[in-house]
Amino acid sequence: MSNCTFRPAVPGDEALILDFIRTLADYEHMSDQVVATPEVLREWLFEKRTAEVIFAEAEGRAVGYALFFYNFSTFLGRAGIYLEDLLVLPEERGKGYGKRLLKELARITVERGCGRLEWACLDWNRPSIDFYTKRMRAVPMDEWTVYRLTGETLEAAAKPE
Repeated sequence: MSNCTFRPAVPGDEALILDFIRTLADYEHMSDQVVATPEVLREWLFEKRTAEVIFAEAEGRAVGYALFFYNFSTFLGRAGIYLEDLLVLPEERGKGYGKRLLKELARITVERGCGRLEWACLDWNRPSIDFYTKRMRAVPMDEWTVYRLTGETLEAAAKPE
């Protein structure tokens, strides 16, 4: 692996972030669900500061990215970090960049005093599951199921009865 450095995303990186989002969505067979725009990313990432992005760079270009934000554990009584997206460009996989990105997020998690680093993975994504469990020793949370309200169901839930 060539030298790998990390840098936080800054205003002006919105198009690059969106490229990574689209690449991930394509891999996950969810391209039709991407409605984010550079303007929306600018608002939520850099103006409202609701999430953060770090890039893994090698030889002067971004080869991977991670988008994350704080969550909170009532049991631990402290924040954690939730990893929403982790992607290494397809042509750069197998070079250790994914492991380096996760280790950097673990470092950030510890440095900030957070109690845990969590993420979700699609059930069919065996290469990622193997990476997380075998290479990173992450533990799947078998007894938990993620639930979601979005779109029309979210709008309906928000209406008074």
